[in-house]
Amino acid sequence: MRVLFLVHGYNSLTQSLHSALAARGHEVSIEFDIADSVAEEAVALFRPDLVVAPYLRRAIPASIWSRMVCLIVHPGIVGDRGPSALDWAIQDGEKAWGVTVLEARAEMDAGPIWATAAFPMRRGKKSSVYRNEVTAAACSAVIEAVDKFAAGNFVPTPLDQASARGRLRPPMKQADRRIDWQRDDTATVCAKLDAADGFPGVADALFGAPCHLFDAWPEAKLTGVPGAVIARRETALLRATTDGAVWLGHVKRPDGIKLPATLAFAAESAAVPEAALDGWFAAPVATWQDIRYAEAGGVGFLHFEFYNGAMGTRQCRRLAEAFAWARTRPTKVIVLMGGADFWSNGIHLNLIEQAESPADESWANINAIDDLAEAILSCDSHLTVAALQGNAGAGGCFLARAADFVWARDGVILNPHYMNMGNLYGSEFWTYLLPPRVGTEGALRIMKHRLPMTAREAAASGFYDACLAAELAAFRVDTARRAAELAAAADFGARLAAKRERRARDEAAKPLAAYRAEELAQMKRNFYGFDPSYHVARWHFVRKSPQSWTPRHLAKHRELDWAPPT
Repeated sequence: MRVLFLVHGYNSLTQSLHSALAARGHEVSIEFDIADSVAEEAVALFRPDLVVAPYLRRAIPASIWSRMVCLIVHPGIVGDRGPSALDWAIQDGEKAWGVTVLEARAEMDAGPIWATAAFPMRRGKKSSVYRNEVTAAACSAVIEAVDKFAAGNFVPTPLDQASARGRLRPPMKQADRRIDWQRDDTATVCAKLDAADGFPGVADALFGAPCHLFDAWPEAKLTGVPGAVIARRETALLRATTDGAVWLGHVKRPDGIKLPATLAFAAESAAVPEAALDGWFAAPVATWQDIRYAEAGGVGFLHFEFYNGAMGTRQCRRLAEAFAWARTRPTKVIVLMGGADFWSNGIHLNLIEQAESPADESWANINAIDDLAEAILSCDSHLTVAALQGNAGAGGCFLARAADFVWARDGVILNPHYMNMGNLYGSEFWTYLLPPRVGTEGALRIMKHRLPMTAREAAASGFYDACLAAELAAFRVDTARRAAELAAAADFGARLAAKRERRARDEAAKPLAAYRAEELAQMKRNFYGFDPSYHVARWHFVRKSPQSWTPRHLAKHRELDWAPPT
């Protein structure tokens, strides 16, 4: 079938659904929700069998839904209605939640129901729950709904609001999110911040200055006067609650962009005492630690939980230091775990944007991440594994491929291409790492395709080595088991020797320094050259500018060589 997506943006949920339906043989085209007339034109051009709205912030025009079936993906249980479904569910502490696929009608979220999928709710940031549980449930429910539509004989169930557990709720306002630092305990503060994470944040103040707060993490040991900022650590500030404290990782000041808290309030943070950690090993109590290390069965596990997967210059350098330290441990295998939601998305565009010279900071950042990639590639003391629990962007995809083995969780979405950010050429040794895996033609297709790749597709193509369990806990267990087997294998010594020999042969044929120099020569043009595309794209990206057009690689119906069916 031809399925048209009408979306606010090409977010992780939309990418997952796009991949899932395309894998089932459906022809999917995408149109950003810019204006009613643009959506109407897309329908006229593509002539879809079905319209799906995975991520919209306003209603589909009646001129479309009155003429054809339009399915809305709502991140709420049956009967739940309103634009703040997930916000209310998290802040109210719902134990179970779900996704409902319903048909568009004049009354928002009140159309007949085509499919539902439920999941247990966990304590976590809204962006994390959306990216994981909501996305998995939405894929299940949308596939079910599309199959029912294709069968042609399904009659959707009218909404019975009286018997439904969900209800109509208003948009959540900042008054609903307000933190009372003199009364709210840690759990309450975290729930409010979690429910607002990603967007819109919680309106508050730090050091007497207004800002929006994001990225909360509970602290189980340090305490202070409620409301006071009592400590700092790397990018985060610690603020006391009535029964403990909460780490605040990111803030957005008025008319600014979202930044690490200690950078957004650099002068004020300098006067706050530092709460240092005793090394890379995970702390014995709950606290915020963006890089942590653990060991088991001859395997070292290096975790790096960077917000939204962005890796700034200092973060890359610190992670390189941690990796170098991990190599000194009495282990045989090092597993680079990344974070639960993102493995890595590459260079930190927000930090680059706020720098005095974005071009200079871009250059420093790409060199720092290249240093890290080179350290992983050159590691001759251990076998290395990149275990992708979460999604990865271009730089992260190839940073992971620098490891000897790459294992990705089923459901992870990869974007192993750079061009969408203002035609960046890319680095992280992709010109060395990609062609041997997929061939020269395959490498060109991946880099020019500009569409997401699933973990299954990555493993099938040979780009990555394995696609493991979709459930996060099962993925971690499987990763630990496989890594322990590598460390305990009778032929471990032979494998390590073969790795060294292979690297020596490659280095003799063409040094890593040559690959790096060639890639960076292209990147230097992106950063300092006459074409401002990268700087313009980055500016719009960090400020979340409204979409003004749909990229042609998404909108099939707008390609010059596309023709509607006869």
